[in-house]
Amino acid sequence: MKRGKNYLESLKVFDRNTQYDTAAAIENCLQTAKAKFDETIEVSVRLGVDPRHADQQVRGTVVLPNGTGKTAKVLVFARGDKAAEAKAAGADYVGDMDLVQKIQQENWFDFDVCVATPDMMGVVGRIGRILGPKGLMPNPKSGTVTMDITKAVNEIKAGKVEYRVDRTAIIHCPIGKKSFEKEKLQENLEVLMNAIVRAKPASAKGIYIKSIVISSTMGPGVKVSPANFG
Repeated sequence: MKRGKNYLESLKVFDRNTQYDTAAAIENCLQTAKAKFDETIEVSVRLGVDPRHADQQVRGTVVLPNGTGKTAKVLVFARGDKAAEAKAAGADYVGDMDLVQKIQQENWFDFDVCVATPDMMGVVGRIGRILGPKGLMPNPKSGTVTMDITKAVNEIKAGKVEYRVDRTAIIHCPIGKKSFEKEKLQENLEVLMNAIVRAKPASAKGIYIKSIVISSTMGPGVKVSPANFG
């Protein structure tokens, strides 16, 4: 793969084979974030689990103390009092069948997270095949199927993120922007990693955290030592 000039220059900043402590890794990552826009800083965590087995799925949510640098657009499927509650909480879009039809007919996805009350899941299920592959299907495990709409919307707006192991046993998750102070990125990373460690399946054997890499949108990956997180 042909790499750009900035990317190649960034490789001179650090040793790609070295596993750094969190502070040094973030410092190196920020030094390599040379794009003119406010790049997202993302962490990729390779786990020692087999995602093919249901009892080795790793999935959960965590509220990053310093947010992600982006205010998520929230769509809520609800009716009556719960719809009014969603609007009062600051949801960007609230509805039921009208939103289902809009998504079906217009291929509309101007939102980042879907929340639904339990009674609406029969309706939402009609577009499950559309929302699922995009990671937008409401799910009780992620707190997006709930009667406490106010709490759900507030947490998402405050920087709640979902982490979920993919088919290659890797979790990808944003931890902020390059404009963040280093300390805030480090705090977000530590909170996320502690949540992932706590979510270790009982059936997982051997080394759980195999590798951790942080990178900016356009920059190279910087290795973080798993020893930082026990």
